[in-house]
Amino acid sequence: MPTSLNSLRVIAFDGGWNLPIWAAQRLGYFEAEGLAIALAYTANSGELVTGLLAGQHDIAFAGADNFVAYRDGAGEGTAVAEPDLFMFMGGDSGFLSLVAAPGITELAALRGCGVAVDAMTTGFAFVLRELLARGGVLESDVRFERAGGTSQRYAALMDGKFDATLLRTPFDLLAVERGCHCLAYGRELGPYQGTVGAALRSWAEAHGDVLEAFLRAYRKGLTWCFDSRNRSMVESLLLSNMKDLVPSCVVAAADQLLSPDDGLALDMRIDPRGLQTVLNLRKKYATRGAGNDHPSRMHDYFDHTILDKALRA
Repeated sequence: MPTSLNSLRVIAFDGGWNLPIWAAQRLGYFEAEGLAIALAYTANSGELVTGLLAGQHDIAFAGADNFVAYRDGAGEGTAVAEPDLFMFMGGDSGFLSLVAAPGITELAALRGCGVAVDAMTTGFAFVLRELLARGGVLESDVRFERAGGTSQRYAALMDGKFDATLLRTPFDLLAVERGCHCLAYGRELGPYQGTVGAALRSWAEAHGDVLEAFLRAYRKGLTWCFDSRNRSMVESLLLSNMKDLVPSCVVAAADQLLSPDDGLALDMRIDPRGLQTVLNLRKKYATRGAGNDHPSRMHDYFDHTILDKALRA
């Protein structure tokens, strides 16, 4: 193990999609790669991306749409046209469920209700709007409310502050455990790029060895999580890192996160089909920063060069 460690500041949303990072922390994979990881959780996407752009964090994990939006100068708040920002790895397809409060059992019943998002112009808001539209619910039929990231929206839904929102695993499972209902699922829209890792290109060019070391350790943690011999320890990791998770939901949460079909991305690559869905939804719903969804433009947003080096190693 290296005698001195390189520090790496990581910002993410709190949730089970961080499982490979938690595993790599617990098992010492980061230290073995010469890294000291400082993992922090954000309250909302605006805080996460603007902090990354300001140099407060080295790498960030969030839905691909967030980084596409800010890359195109269409993030919430002050716009920065084409910032020095790119996505370097893929994490999952979103694990998205439209969850409604007890007593609401169908999409049509959301008319006149309050529906919560993190932000209206980034993140998963366009998935929510598309699911509502496919269910025959117009945007004018509901009241959109900003309520922060998944964990914040889950807590607010449980407190009755609004009637429905998109939740990610395992928060959807916890909500159903408490009497809520899943009305629709993100997978109904086809391939979708959920969590990705992102950084400033200038930082990655100057710290390529650090990012490569992170990706090697992440891959070890990811591989360990998918090894069935470690299943009981995976469930313990989820319980110890998520204060809201209850034992009755942990098995189903692990099943979803480790599904070979639509769980965490074992190849760690951004899915072009999923990113195309992100771009299509932005073209349909975004009021700015959505002028070009042509497939040839996707490589403006991501670069697998450092990932490829890490995986070869």
